[in-house]
Amino acid sequence: MYLAPRALYGAVAAALALLVTAVGCAPQPEDEAATTPSGSSGAACAKGGLDTKKPGRLTVATDEPAYEPWFKDDEPANGKGFESAVAYAVARQLGYDRNSVVWQRVPFNKAFAPGVKTFDFDINQVSVSTERTKAVDFSSGYYDVRQAVIALKGSKAARTTGIAGLRGLKLGAQVGSTSLDYITDLVRPTQEPAVYAKNDQAKSALKNGQVDAVVTDLPTAFYITAAEITNAETVGQFENQGGTPEQFGLVLDKGSALTPCVTQAVDALRENGTLAGIEKQWLSDAVDAPVLK
Repeated sequence: MYLAPRALYGAVAAALALLVTAVGCAPQPEDEAATTPSGSSGAACAKGGLDTKKPGRLTVATDEPAYEPWFKDDEPANGKGFESAVAYAVARQLGYDRNSVVWQRVPFNKAFAPGVKTFDFDINQVSVSTERTKAVDFSSGYYDVRQAVIALKGSKAARTTGIAGLRGLKLGAQVGSTSLDYITDLVRPTQEPAVYAKNDQAKSALKNGQVDAVVTDLPTAFYITAAEITNAETVGQFENQGGTPEQFGLVLDKGSALTPCVTQAVDALRENGTLAGIEKQWLSDAVDAPVLK
């Protein structure tokens, strides 16, 4: 059938319109769909409706004992102490009230070891590192931290003003911690460092003269010297290594669908000033210490 030029153009245009509509409604290729971040949609992070270990509940883990100033009276559920307060703030941001938070005790090293986790996230002064991200996910950082050295007052270690002065000393730290990494990688002491399963053991070793100094994070150092070993002092702090601040992050299962949602919650709390307010309330006593170079 012959079509006049005007009619022919109309028919072509109509056909093209149908083709565009069909393409737009076609299923999305799997490789394109995979580029959409899990948890980035409002539905995936629906408040109070996350795919948690226990439906309708948020399971949060930390070590036992839970030390001050991160927790208070070894009772994570009381909302007192920096990390307890942060955990509940994250929970609220995710849509879970205080009664919907379930606490669980998990040893420090086990929290970021390979394997399926029994918690939704762990909060226990775990520093984000490339090595640890091979086994677990981390949220964005909720606290920028420095490592510090504590020693008994009047000791040789207490008179140290730089890293070189620490090299001949017997130093101690908790196993698997960034504190221990600073000893082995930065200080590089001539004596093998003492490694302890718990900070309590490291503190006892310092009091008993089994080590010359202990390395821990700065807020913990100030708490230990102010409330637990009053004849000790904070000698100084180390500069951050690698040009970026060391940060504590919430620990999640590797590949957890909750990771983007928890990260969004932490980012929101940082942006709206909540994290700064919690830090001021619970860590304000941790004043600056001299930098050891």
